[in-house]
Amino acid sequence: MKLVQFGAGNIGRSFVGQLFSRAGWDVVFIDIDERVIEELNRRGEYRVEIRDRVSETIIVTDVRGVSGSDLEKVSDEVSTADLVATAVGKKALPHIMQSIASGLMKRQARSPGETLDIVICENMLEGARTFREGLLEHLPEVFPLESLTGFVETSIGKMVPIMSERDRAEDPLLVYAEAYNTLILDRRGFKGEVPDVPGLDARDNIKAYVDRKLFIHNMAHAVTGFVSYVFRPEYRFVWEAAKDPDILAITREAMWESGEALLDEYPDEFDRYSIDEHIEDLLRRFQNEALGDSIYRVGRDLYRKLGPDDRLVGSISLCRRHGIMPKRISLATACAVFFDAVDEDGNVLENDRLFHEKESSRGVVHVLKHVCKLDDDASRALIERYHHAVDKGDREISSSVFHQ
Repeated sequence: MKLVQFGAGNIGRSFVGQLFSRAGWDVVFIDIDERVIEELNRRGEYRVEIRDRVSETIIVTDVRGVSGSDLEKVSDEVSTADLVATAVGKKALPHIMQSIASGLMKRQARSPGETLDIVICENMLEGARTFREGLLEHLPEVFPLESLTGFVETSIGKMVPIMSERDRAEDPLLVYAEAYNTLILDRRGFKGEVPDVPGLDARDNIKAYVDRKLFIHNMAHAVTGFVSYVFRPEYRFVWEAAKDPDILAITREAMWESGEALLDEYPDEFDRYSIDEHIEDLLRRFQNEALGDSIYRVGRDLYRKLGPDDRLVGSISLCRRHGIMPKRISLATACAVFFDAVDEDGNVLENDRLFHEKESSRGVVHVLKHVCKLDDDASRALIERYHHAVDKGDREISSSVFHQ
């Protein structure tokens, strides 16, 4: 069995490729990083270091690489694949559509009627629709895309920290990850059978799990990062903030704000026990010192993380639809406007520099209107109140404004 994995980055190597290789599949990575492709072909294996309470080194074997710039070879690999997966990032998806479409046409010419499933590991809303529309731009109108191709959305819960440039230079194939190793995917998206691969968890209502990932997991990371940046600026790592009793309490309360809304949104999928189990598992994982996840990583990219459908404002909107006042999520949103953490070289992400230059410099009202596009008056007023309290220097977590 052959998996063609578009994207040989952190998720592609530490998660998807690793799962399928350990199940006995051959894994072909497609990537534009020529050094990574060269090393994959030279070695035929790579290392995944599990950074958790129990350390482990996994040697991932039976792998090779193909340059993403070689459209002919890439399409050949797709045409003979048993499964295709992507983990390239939403912005890069348009660049892989042509080679996948070409591979689908070659496959149809060689074996008419043979189906192919594409597993979309992109942590994006409506990934199947995006993928379908992207392929149609490169396929003839008569191509039977719907009957031959399965579009399988996923919920990616694995945490992979940023690696230092020094570590990358020493071994371009080495990747760090936590022990969590479950890939939730859409059972209904498959045209064929769900692969018999340990770690795959097929669900019928994938939207519920995509929302849970965004509005509990991603949101909680943001809350931890933004609130600790304002109130505990000495912290560099997520685990430091996650072990702080005050930050931990605020993060747990924020998670339950979204959790209550998800219980109302998906009463047939989640119950109070499953949400509580999920929240407490995440909080334990956030405290993983060995992972070395940074406040910078979970907070950077403010335009995206303060977007109207993303982890904070999206959670606020979900809560308000169900009559829940998201106080802790609003506090984190207010704190986010102050976030200007730097990477290991002392640099602010360029997009965040632009955010502060063009948006936050014009005030929180401007940010909420033009970046967050938040229409709910009550939520907006609460965020403004928290923001002004912080701006005045009221940065003690014990202050009454943060314990209402």
